[in-house]
Amino acid sequence: MLDVGDGQRLFFALSGNPKGRPVVVLHGGPGSGMSRSIRDCFDASDWLIVQFDQRGAGQSTPHASAPEIDLSVNTTDHLIGDIESLRRALGIERWTVAGGSWGATLAQAYIARHRPQVTAALLYLVTMTTRREIAWFAEGAGRFFPDAFIRFAEAVPEATDATARVRGYHRLLMDPTTADATARRWCDWEMALVSGESGGKPDPRYDDPAFRLGFARLVTHYFGHHGFLPDGALLAAARMNGAIPARLIHGALDISAPLETAHALHRAWPESRLATIGGAGHNAGTATMRDAIAAAAADLARDC
Repeated sequence: MLDVGDGQRLFFALSGNPKGRPVVVLHGGPGSGMSRSIRDCFDASDWLIVQFDQRGAGQSTPHASAPEIDLSVNTTDHLIGDIESLRRALGIERWTVAGGSWGATLAQAYIARHRPQVTAALLYLVTMTTRREIAWFAEGAGRFFPDAFIRFAEAVPEATDATARVRGYHRLLMDPTTADATARRWCDWEMALVSGESGGKPDPRYDDPAFRLGFARLVTHYFGHHGFLPDGALLAAARMNGAIPARLIHGALDISAPLETAHALHRAWPESRLATIGGAGHNAGTATMRDAIAAAAADLARDC
């Protein structure tokens, strides 16, 4: 556990080779917590793998499902500071930064602030958490799943746009009288968006009421504030990344976060390579995505 102030203690884990190339792996969500399956994409003989549960997630405390949780100390700036606190605590001078989905957004934000500490980047299920992406996630994607979208939108009937819908969900999630039912409804929408990949099979992590509530609170908190980032800031920052090599991996059939974001980042980042995975969507746990992440990690270990 690492005490980072604000009453927050982060759970972190190290694995792999203590003398290997350090890589910090940033989980998605926000609120999903660290993943063993992603850890295993990095060859343990090549890498020193650093993972941690972001504020409010996993085994970090306090958990976002807590009745009196204070999310005012849970922003992108706080998380960037936490990454730096962990790097310094571990005595690591420079490291590769990896992340998927929200973790890819956070990785870009960290790199923009701390380029001298970054040797390379590995981003998969690429997002930037822009207004356009939130509008797609919370409204536009409904054209593919009209019945699921009607159920999703019914929770906040007064919402006039996607941001208002996300913020309305967050208000309901913070009210103990409506929190559990609202978390179920939010997570049902999350599952609908990946149902093409899962075959409609429920995600067992949503069976846990604490996970379900903490996850939904954190996602709506960050999405309702557009990642606490000025629109277009990450794309502009990518043009300044110079010689930092990046491997970008994205599913060609990603409905939650369409390929256009990864493509725009690739065009802006001078030393990036984009691998588009045919038939894959927004799930880093599938065999095809895990193979692509492992290949990119091996590529970086060999060349960077």
